[in-house]
Amino acid sequence: MGLLKAGAGALGGVLADSWRDYFYCDALNADTLVVKGMKRTSDKGRSSNTKGESNIISDGSIIAVADGQYMIIVEQGAIVDACGEPGEFVFDNSSEPSLFFGDDKITDRIKTAFERVGGRFTFGGDTGKDQRVYYFNKKEIIGNKYGTATPVPFRVVDANIGLDVDISVRCNGEYSYKITDPLLFYKNVCGNVEEPYTRDKIDSQLKSELLTALQPAFAKISAMGVRYSAVPAHTTELADALNEVLSEKWADLRGIEVASFGVNTIAASEEDERMIKDLQKAAVMRDPAMAAANIAAAQSDAMRTAAANESGAMAGFMGMGMANMAGGMNAGSLFNQQGGGGTPQSQYNVAAGGGFATGNGGGNGNGEGGWTCSCGAQNTGKFCSNCGSPKPAPAGSWTCSCGAENTGKFCSNCGSKKPEADTWTCSCGAQNTGAFCGNCGSKRP
Repeated sequence: MGLLKAGAGALGGVLADSWRDYFYCDALNADTLVVKGMKRTSDKGRSSNTKGESNIISDGSIIAVADGQYMIIVEQGAIVDACGEPGEFVFDNSSEPSLFFGDDKITDRIKTAFERVGGRFTFGGDTGKDQRVYYFNKKEIIGNKYGTATPVPFRVVDANIGLDVDISVRCNGEYSYKITDPLLFYKNVCGNVEEPYTRDKIDSQLKSELLTALQPAFAKISAMGVRYSAVPAHTTELADALNEVLSEKWADLRGIEVASFGVNTIAASEEDERMIKDLQKAAVMRDPAMAAANIAAAQSDAMRTAAANESGAMAGFMGMGMANMAGGMNAGSLFNQQGGGGTPQSQYNVAAGGGFATGNGGGNGNGEGGWTCSCGAQNTGKFCSNCGSPKPAPAGSWTCSCGAENTGKFCSNCGSKKPEADTWTCSCGAQNTGAFCGNCGSKRP
């Protein structure tokens, strides 16, 4: 009885599996990564192809592939075919021939079918084969949230001020990934699944590895001069850096890559923020002009505070004078280090006696770089602001043939040497250059 049942089962199974099949996959949602293909049979009683094996794909079967999907055919556990182009795929290389497909004559196909009956009979009427269709989601898998439970090191590099320091930041946001190599994903991740393989089965592992890769990825973009506060504007570079770090575990092992990386917030601790600002402020003071401006601003604030002193303005100014006598950097000298540019007309220091001394450390009445016109007006420009008279030439100056006024031995405009003085010898023996003798007063001959 058992042999008869096996023979009947083998014959019925071969005939049932000789129909051409149509495999398809419903729309893959964002949570489904891999799903087994379904064999279409009519639920209205019209189809005669209802008794075939679900894991047998007859020769000439049609497999539909939609946009955003990738299809593979697995036979006896090995991948035998694959297709990533949308459209209709005809499987014409199956080890299960169909009575209704092929270039052979129908009589030859019937003969081949009966030969298969003998093979199935040895398996008790069963097929002895396993063929499956799997569909992979090629779309971007979005909405994967992440967040650093502990601070992640971030290297801050600022070549302008020579800053290179490590701080700790916290960040959170979302990232997306894509299956770029379905064959690797099938071999190393999902395997021969019966139920849909969803993202929740792998998300925890991916998130853990992503957070581990953040540190070297941050190091790569910080080396490009990107500050941590500017990271949200460089998410493309960050995604590339993450893919580079994760290439061995994700791309080469699982066939997936980071598609995009979004940063909602990224912040350093208050202590690190304060340290960076202090270092930047200190570095700015390397510029003499900036340092002088800062000192001048501080002196102005101090003078206003002294003027509002409840014990009297004079007591406040005396305190400033004592601070000046204790020593410190002078704003005027810092301005002079910039070649004289931006030098203030006067600087006020509180004298020990309680009054004001005008000028840079003593008071010549003209202010640093100033001059007094014959009309009595104090000026700093080339012409008097009161009468318009030109600034008198410095003592010992001479006019070059090019028209430039100079005080040195060579012209600052054309480089010509200062002409030798026209000397003459008086009858008294004295050497002179002017119109009269400097010794006896005789007129030049």
